[in-house]
Amino acid sequence: MNNLVNDPSTARPSSDRLDFSTPALQRKRRWRAFQDRATRWYVSIGGLAVLGAITLIFFYLAHVVLPMFQGAEIEPREPMRPAWLSEAAEPLLLSVEEQNEVAMRLGSDGQMRFFQIDSGAELSQVALPLPEGSQIVSVANDTPGTRRIAVGLSNGQALVVQHDYRVTYPNNVKTITPQVSYPFGEAPITLDAEARALDQVGLSQNGQTLLLAGATGTALHALRIARSENMLTGESSLEQEYLNLPQLAEPIRTLIIDPRHMWLFAISGQASADVFDLRRRQLNGRYRLTTDGSQVTVATPLLGGVSLMVGDSRGGISQWFMVRGSEGRAVLTPIRSFQLGDSPIRQIVPEQRRKGFLALDERGTLGIFHSTAHRTLLTESLAEGAAFSALSPRANRLLVETAGELKTVAIHNPHPEISWSALWGKVWYESYDEPDYIWQSTSANSDFEPKLSLAPLAFGTLKAAFYAMLLAAPLAICAAIYTAYFMAPAMRRKVKPVIEMMEALPTVILGFFAGLFLAPYVENHLPGIFSLFLLMPFGILLAGFLWSRLPEALRLRVPDGWEGALLIPVVLLVGFFSLSMSPYLETWLFDGDMRLWLTNDMGIPFDQRNALVVGLAMGFAVIPNIYSIAEDAVFSVPKSLTLGSLALGATPWQTLSKVVILTASPGIFSALMIGMGRAVGETMIVLMATGNTPIMDMNIFEGMRTLAANVAVEMPESEVGGTHYRVLFLAALVLLTFTFVMNTLAELIRQRLRGKYASL
Repeated sequence: MNNLVNDPSTARPSSDRLDFSTPALQRKRRWRAFQDRATRWYVSIGGLAVLGAITLIFFYLAHVVLPMFQGAEIEPREPMRPAWLSEAAEPLLLSVEEQNEVAMRLGSDGQMRFFQIDSGAELSQVALPLPEGSQIVSVANDTPGTRRIAVGLSNGQALVVQHDYRVTYPNNVKTITPQVSYPFGEAPITLDAEARALDQVGLSQNGQTLLLAGATGTALHALRIARSENMLTGESSLEQEYLNLPQLAEPIRTLIIDPRHMWLFAISGQASADVFDLRRRQLNGRYRLTTDGSQVTVATPLLGGVSLMVGDSRGGISQWFMVRGSEGRAVLTPIRSFQLGDSPIRQIVPEQRRKGFLALDERGTLGIFHSTAHRTLLTESLAEGAAFSALSPRANRLLVETAGELKTVAIHNPHPEISWSALWGKVWYESYDEPDYIWQSTSANSDFEPKLSLAPLAFGTLKAAFYAMLLAAPLAICAAIYTAYFMAPAMRRKVKPVIEMMEALPTVILGFFAGLFLAPYVENHLPGIFSLFLLMPFGILLAGFLWSRLPEALRLRVPDGWEGALLIPVVLLVGFFSLSMSPYLETWLFDGDMRLWLTNDMGIPFDQRNALVVGLAMGFAVIPNIYSIAEDAVFSVPKSLTLGSLALGATPWQTLSKVVILTASPGIFSALMIGMGRAVGETMIVLMATGNTPIMDMNIFEGMRTLAANVAVEMPESEVGGTHYRVLFLAALVLLTFTFVMNTLAELIRQRLRGKYASL
């Protein structure tokens, strides 16, 4: 044997040996190495590009969102000393028109002067038609945003004046012409028959009805004037009605009339407000406006006239409005407070298009605030000493008169209504009985208070995902385990592709189906739907029990792993029976209408498009994602682990629960997280299958509005760069951040599970 091995004659010729260094093989190895490097770089660049794209999206959203949280900025201009100002009487009222080009100044001598804001040049001068020997004692503005004013005279009369601005373009040059009119006649209106001076005056016009009030010391006078027009002749007539209201014991310092003509607020004494119910013509109550011993220095209505802004002698500003109390009676309630400084507040100027306001104190300090957001946007010294100011309708220009000079201030304050508390906390909105989470971004009313709380949208997002996962997670995970572990390979090759094909169904089709068919069907078959949820598990367990009691010879005729097919007729029969019994159950148990029984007897509101419909439709959409990933994870468990467990005496169920599921747990958890992300980001199903009502209620029979659906609905109608537009981007940023955090936590937990069970 050794001779044969060592015999040179038996050795293989060198020409027949394999040569791994031939040029062809070397080229093949170089090409393969190039492909490996190219693939590695391609995958790396692709992954980095995805991460870069996500990062850019995040920073772009943050770039759009961050300007909302910046404060206000002002830019004072050089003061002006026009010649006419030195001759003018003491100012009673300043006003700026829409274009920030013309301003109006009313002096105590009854002269209305119109002048250019930038240069101070006088344009025109109008003398009010005051009765001979009378003087202006008081002046009041109508609701912010109107140009109606009332002047109280020393003879007990009041004059209603309207100043407007007509824009024309002669020779293609814009020209603004001031106009003064008297909507209720040039003749002053008598309020005090005894011809006493009107120390305070207030007015409010609602439609064709004017409500005028005046105060002479402690005496209160109110007059309602209604204008009626003859449809045939076009002539109009005025009807006057004096209101008999209770008199007060202390001098009245300020009069404010609610625009709806429901309430009359009389600030009397040092720090008290007497509220009169104008419909019942009686005193509603007296309310203390300060509690720290300070005095009320100024009070003015906010835009819309619902809220009162009250300034005191210690630099504080408080917001009040009428709230329905526990006894059903409206009560003047303090809502929120602001602090400008420690000097008395001398003027509060409300914005004409938003719920913001400006305040000036005795030291000339300017404060810019927003009531709803409870936000102080700016505090800065503007003048040395007391000043008198007017804010433009767009709230971007402030006109200030102080120390015999005029000064204009440019204001940049684009997003005052946004704060963290307004976005995520409970806010006490006007005309609400208590603070609440509200989303209502638009309204047909120009006095609208924007309600931009993201809390109900985030809640609706989690609610929709919760009910979808409540249905999808158990079904998908159990189906994945059964398919991968118990089902015959031939049957698995048919079932798995069918379930995965469900993922290709467009969600808009599912939403359309859920909104137009499923929602009314569920409403009309509520007892059947709930009996289906209860009877289906019992039906399947009963079928399994009966199958186990059949003769073994009969059971062995069904190939191993095909037993699941026998459940198809069971599921169909139980479903048919449950839905067929729905009308009978509704008649026997719920007096013929389960919806009315839920609403009236149980106190559970019911909407046709609700979370139950969303759970059914979106659960159907989420099941394929969870099933596919979980099934692959279970099927990928090495067969050696399963066979080894069975060989050691474990039952199939013990092997499944102690070995297979633990080994596949990272993949199963990833499947759940991916399904959760799909449910959170779903748009079309929740858009079409819910009522899109942004409410915070876990009731399964009520709808919701999600962050994604809200962006889809309201983005087309939002103004680019506006507050509403940026809040929608913030909603998208919140959705992206939530998904990122959930995926990060899922990956950390998955890695921990993989490390824990890798030794199995």
